[in-house]
Amino acid sequence: VELAPCSTVNQAFVVYFEWDGADLTSQASAVIDQAIANIRDREDCSTGGVTIVGHTDTSGASAYNQRLSARRAAVVSDALQARGIDAEAIDTDGRGENDLAKATNDGVREPLNRRSEVTIIVQ
Repeated sequence: VELAPCSTVNQAFVVYFEWDGADLTSQASAVIDQAIANIRDREDCSTGGVTIVGHTDTSGASAYNQRLSARRAAVVSDALQARGIDAEAIDTDGRGENDLAKATNDGVREPLNRRSEVTIIVQ
């Protein structure tokens, strides 16, 4: 039986956060667990690169949100490392209030914007 290419198990997902927080919720942990399980199902494949981009909503000061978005990316990175992903493969970035998932005016608490976007390339 010929297996599909490893790239078919690339994982792209979003982890959401509570307002003004960088802790993983149980739902966020479950999303990460499932992504890792999808990769582990293919013993012939390995993780190539991981990109994690943290984001915030527009409530709070821009400089604060920049730091918060970086913390959100770091928390997801730590969770992936705890599940066996090599730290060397992970690239994190924090975009603060930039690149909103849902456009809002400044000062708006929007759950869809409080997130880390994760892409795992499998080879």
